[in-house]
Parts: sequence; structure tokens; C-alpha cells
Amino acid sequence: MTTSPLVPQTPFDRKRRSYTRFVLLVAGLGGLLYGVDIGIIGGALPYLEATSKLNAGQLSVIVAAVLLGSVFSTLFAGLLADWLGRKPLMILSGLAFVVSIPVIALSHGYGSLFLGRLLQGVSGGIIGVVVPLYLAECLPAANRGKGTGVFQWLLTFGIFLAAVIAFYYSIRVEHVASLAGPNAVLDFKDQAWRRIFWTSLPPGVLFVLGSIFITESPRWLFQRGKEAQAYAALLRSRTPEQSDVELAEMRQRSVTDVATRASSGGARETLLQRKYILPFALACVILFCNTATGVNSIIGYNTSILLQSGLSDLSAHIGYVLFTLVNFAMTMGGVALVDRKGRKFLFTIGTSGIVIALLVIGGLFYSNEKSGVDRHQTLQSMVQSDQTLSLPFNAEEAQKLLTSEGYAGGKVQSDKASLAVIYSYGDFTAATSYRRSDDPGAAPLVITRESCVPANRVEAFFKNPFADWRAAQTAPLKINQALIGQVPSARHGWIVAIALYVFMTFFAIGPGVCVWLALSELMPTRIRSNGMSIALVINQIVSTTLAGVFLPVVSKYGYSTIFFMFAAFSIFYLATVVFFLPETKGKTLEEIEQFFDKSRRVASPGQ
Repeated sequence: MTTSPLVPQTPFDRKRRSYTRFVLLVAGLGGLLYGVDIGIIGGALPYLEATSKLNAGQLSVIVAAVLLGSVFSTLFAGLLADWLGRKPLMILSGLAFVVSIPVIALSHGYGSLFLGRLLQGVSGGIIGVVVPLYLAECLPAANRGKGTGVFQWLLTFGIFLAAVIAFYYSIRVEHVASLAGPNAVLDFKDQAWRRIFWTSLPPGVLFVLGSIFITESPRWLFQRGKEAQAYAALLRSRTPEQSDVELAEMRQRSVTDVATRASSGGARETLLQRKYILPFALACVILFCNTATGVNSIIGYNTSILLQSGLSDLSAHIGYVLFTLVNFAMTMGGVALVDRKGRKFLFTIGTSGIVIALLVIGGLFYSNEKSGVDRHQTLQSMVQSDQTLSLPFNAEEAQKLLTSEGYAGGKVQSDKASLAVIYSYGDFTAATSYRRSDDPGAAPLVITRESCVPANRVEAFFKNPFADWRAAQTAPLKINQALIGQVPSARHGWIVAIALYVFMTFFAIGPGVCVWLALSELMPTRIRSNGMSIALVINQIVSTTLAGVFLPVVSKYGYSTIFFMFAAFSIFYLATVVFFLPETKGKTLEEIEQFFDKSRRVASPGQ
């Protein structure tokens, strides 16, 4: 409810508005923790890799441990939210994050690092379900969009903050390297990754403290038969008139549900009932498409994308910081507009802009990549007897590779060339990142069995469940493709960067803010917690799959192919939003549920 500045506010009005702001702050801290979960490892990993003495397989598990914990906790977060309540689960998720920081920062071995990262994943998975769920059920319809928007806004700030912290420590490391010897640099790197994790502790503590002082969800209380407590919870953020209306709607829904169960012989309601399938399926499709825009991969591989587009190493890192800043700033715009313009409007504008930006980026890369040449046969002849390959890719080596199979010259110049290699040991395939011949500080391209074949059968199953892990231990190295291309100009790189900023702008003001709303608003009350858990697990599976295929697709087919693929998914996303998504602005959760009930009856008049 908005209050006219000409009408004096009562103490009750001021108290209610203060509490609403407090809830938004606590939810925002939850989003901040989620963003830190996503972004913190990117800045810490190079220093962890340099000082921890972990092998490639162990490092990959440390990175993926957050995903493992997140998938596991997301799957059960809905059941836990229904059993314990929304508020206790928020406190537990914050505590898990707080405990994870010292476990990681004080660790001196693989086991404690894995445990700490697993706890971070468990925390992030629960927060991703319970905070949007809590906001949807606690805030009045007029503020629900703003509340979920603040969650997403501070989530993007968490990613931006992680990028800034990483950039700060990269400058510090470079400064120490210019003044001291290798041992001092190594010691500072060891401290750097620990300090990066310590910086994320304060918001976790504040989230726990804030969660203690909020009320439980009124709808959860009502479902547990605590009607008086539910009404008191409604009054903390609503006028008495609004509270009376929403409580009456809850009662009416409860009466309708009892009648429905009676007519069906008392059968228990499940996600598979026809009246729930449409909103559940729509929420799942939206969440699937949201990830299939490639946003997580574009964030995760942003620096690599900018490097290959033509920017220098420093420019690419600056470009990434600007990218996360655009994400954060534009999310503020989405938060301001979501309750004014509506969800469907922002979804439509956002997905339309995403499609255009992705097509432009794909076209920019295609115009450059079509001139690349493959030299896998030459690299195959350079494989050593121990089935490894080491190649310092500089201008001289690039010239040798280009002319090795009769290349007479063309658009690829040896002093501005890039190289990416796809290789395999048995059934396991891997791809290198791009190496540039104009980068004097680039490490040699090194291919070993450890960089491709998992360290144990468990890792092997998740990487390729159909592969013969035992045979891969002795299989020869096979170079499948070695693509040499021209590094574009810096101007080309900044054009790609601007297109990425446009992509992030439209994503932030549309799907970035609205997707959490769609997930929490479309699900009816009886299935909301479990439905959100299942939908988020689907989302994480899609995100993991895209992250896993990103480098292999890029190395084999180029960046243009992956961006065109993201554009195709985004076109489907736009069609889904335009033709199937209802507008939910200003509607209570019970009114949204009634909309789908009516839609089902119209679609099935014989029922």
C-alpha cells in the first residue's frame, strides 16, 4: 500500500513500513550470499591452484563441490521448508555458510577444502529455494516484486563484489611480484585466496542475525492450523484491511481444497494432479530457458570470451568487472520497474533484447572464425612417448604450425594467432583454453592424462557414465582438433564487450529479476516448496550441462556456435513468455492460483 505524503502516517504505518524494509534487507543478504557462492571461487582459484599442491582432478572437485552441495540441498529444501518452517531453514542455511568460511580459509588439505565448499553449496541451494519462497508468502502483492528483485539485485552485487575482490588481489600479487622473490609471491598467494574467503564472512553473520528477528511465513503458519499467529504475521507488513482480505482468501482456499479432497476420496494432492501440472510445467520451462540463455556460462567464461574477442589480458579483466557492474546496476532498474510495469512486460522486453544481443555476438565471432585452420595432424606427430604434449605457443611456433601443411598465408597471421586443442584419452575428451601467440606471459600449452582422465571412478561416472575408466588409464593421446585462428583487433573486442553489456542489461531488467518471481508466484501454495525445489534442480542440471559442454563446443565449433545456440533457446523463451505467461502484478497468491483453476476448467469443460 502506498501512502500519500499529504496524509499523516500513524505509528502503525511507520512500524509496518520499517518491518517491510527489514525483511527486504534480510532477503537481500540472502541474495548476497548466493552471489558470493557463485563468484568467490573464480578469484581464489588461481592462487589456490598455485599454493595448495592439489592436482587437476582435486581442484575440479573443489570447484564442483558447491554444485554438488547445492543440488543435494535444493532437492530436499522444499521438504525441509514444509517440515521446519521457512524462518528456521533460513537460519540454518546462513549458519552453514558461516561455518564454511573458517573451514575453507584455515584448511591445509583436500578434505577440509571439499567439506567447506560442500557446505557453501548446501547453503546456496537452500537459500535459492527458501528466500524467494519466504518473500512470496510474506510480502503484500504490491511489494512482492520489489522483494524478490532485491534478492536478485544483491545476488548480482555478490558476483560483482567477488570480481572486484579478485581484481584487487591480482593487482596486489603483481605488486608483490615486482618487489620480492618467488617465495614471497608464493606466500602472498597462499594468504590471498584465504583472505578472499574471509571477506565473505560478515554478510553471512548478518543474514543469520536478521533471520532470527523476522516472523514466520503466514501461509506456513495457516497450513499448520495456527490461524492467530498467521494473522499476526500478516499484520506486521499489511494494514488490518489487507490482512483480513488475505486471511479470508486463505480460508476460502482451504475450504476449496477440503472439498476437492473429499470429492476425490481423500486422495493426497501431488504435483502430478492436473490442476498443478500447468503452473508447475510453466515455471520449469521458464527456469530452464532462463539458464539456457547461457547467462551462467557467459558470466563464468567472460574473461576468456573477451580475450578471444581481441582484448588484452588486463583489458579483459577490466571488461569483466564492468560486465558485473552492468549486471548489478541494471538489476536496480528491474527492481524499480517490476511492480510498476509488471512481470510479463519486463520478461518480454528482456528476452527480446537478449535474442538480439546473442545474435550480434554470434555474428561478430563468426565473421572472424570462418578463416581458422585445423592442424591436429601436425600436433599428433608432436605427441611424446609418455603420451603428453607440451607446446609454447608463440609467433614462431604459430608460423611453423600454419605452414606445416602447406598453408600459403591468408587472414591468420602468426604474430596474432590463437590456438585451441580438443584431445582424448580413450573415451574421455577434454579441451584446452585458448592460447594467444601475442601473449608473452602465457604458459605453454600442456596436455597430460591427468587433465583429461578423472582421478577415480566416481569422478569418471559424472564426467562420462558410459566411458571405460580403466582403459583410459593406458590409452594413447589422440589430438582430435587443433584450430588456429586470427586474434581480432582490440576494437573488435570492445564491440563484443559492448554487446555482452547489452545482453546483461536486458537480462538484468527482465528475466534476472522476474524469474524468481515466476518460480514463487506460479506455484500453488500446496506444492510451492516442493515444486520450487524440483524446478531449481532442473535449473542446476541445465546450468551444469551447459558449463560442461561450453569449452568443448567452443574449441570444436567456435564461440559463434555456442552463442547462436543460446540465441535459439532464447527465442523459445520469448515465445513461452508471450503466449503462455499470465501477468501476476498486484495479485495475491490465491488470486494467481484461481487463474490457473479457471484456465484448467476452460481447457477441460467436461470435468
